[in-house]
Amino acid sequence: MTEKNKPAGIQSKILSFIETALIGIGGGALFYWAQLPGGLITGAMVAVAAAGLAGRKMGLPQPVAHVILMTLGLSLGSMVSPEMIHNLSAYPVTIALLAIATVCSTFGSSHYLQWVHGWDRTSALLAGSPGALSQIIMLATERKADVPGIAVVQIMRVIILTGAVPMLLAASGMTGHGPLPSRGAVASPLVLAELAAVAVAAALLLRWLNFPAAWMFGAMLGSSVLHGAGLVEGTLPQWAYVGALIGIGTLIGSRFGAIKLRTIASHIGAALGSFAVAIAISSVFVAAIALTTAVKFSDVVVAFAPGAMDAMLALALTLHIDPVFVGAHHLSRFIFVSIVTPGIVHLFGKARDDLDD
Repeated sequence: MTEKNKPAGIQSKILSFIETALIGIGGGALFYWAQLPGGLITGAMVAVAAAGLAGRKMGLPQPVAHVILMTLGLSLGSMVSPEMIHNLSAYPVTIALLAIATVCSTFGSSHYLQWVHGWDRTSALLAGSPGALSQIIMLATERKADVPGIAVVQIMRVIILTGAVPMLLAASGMTGHGPLPSRGAVASPLVLAELAAVAVAAALLLRWLNFPAAWMFGAMLGSSVLHGAGLVEGTLPQWAYVGALIGIGTLIGSRFGAIKLRTIASHIGAALGSFAVAIAISSVFVAAIALTTAVKFSDVVVAFAPGAMDAMLALALTLHIDPVFVGAHHLSRFIFVSIVTPGIVHLFGKARDDLDD
């Protein structure tokens, strides 16, 4: 690129960012005005995805995405209380069940994609693995699997869950909809500065350790420790909270909108069918836990939903679901999938020689 073309390229990116942000804000505001459950997230997601599919270039710069994820993490951490920390002792059993549910869901969806849609074993296993999208796509590229098909199945699952989970919980009476729930007093400027400093330090440390979702979990960890220990009080201003919810919906929508419409159309059946199989399997574990433990049904639903970690944690925030419980389970699954999936693909996927044919 010549020096003359650089300003034009930068200007194009700035205009794309502004357009994406305005569409996300408009969609979130419309769904919130309609009092739809989780409207700020789902509205932004639907609006940005639709604009992307219509041919507009949707996307947010990485620094903006990092700020959104850190704001989300800080907001989640501010909901933590000493009582939530005390309940950590009940997590090992449900986390173990989540690992079993993840394996069953992966193989169930994989077999469906192979038997009904004729996918090869490697592509089917990677598409059926819930969460850890970046790692799955990298592994799919390395194994010469069907990357577009896997992306459609994975992102479609996130889109459906992000829109359906709030509706399900509202319909079952487990959570309300309409105005945002009360979140307590806003922290003082000094406390906000302290939270921001701790969040940045924790996020950078986790990134140095190659920890998954470092920006969000670093901020959440720092905020959780300070609030859980009673060292600080108060939460982020409402405008930051609203911005985080609309921002995460915008991020999800931009991922989906980047896929070509014909690619989505060619894989829509596989995406919906494998999603149905994954949900059916997950529902068995959710029902078992809800019937045999004292864990709230809404907490279990969001914790076991086979969707993207950032999206599910954002829903936990807007629906006032226990963020420690949901965060612990989605982080556990993320790590489990990242570690186990390569081994599963190696053992049960097609050999490299077969993929080269």
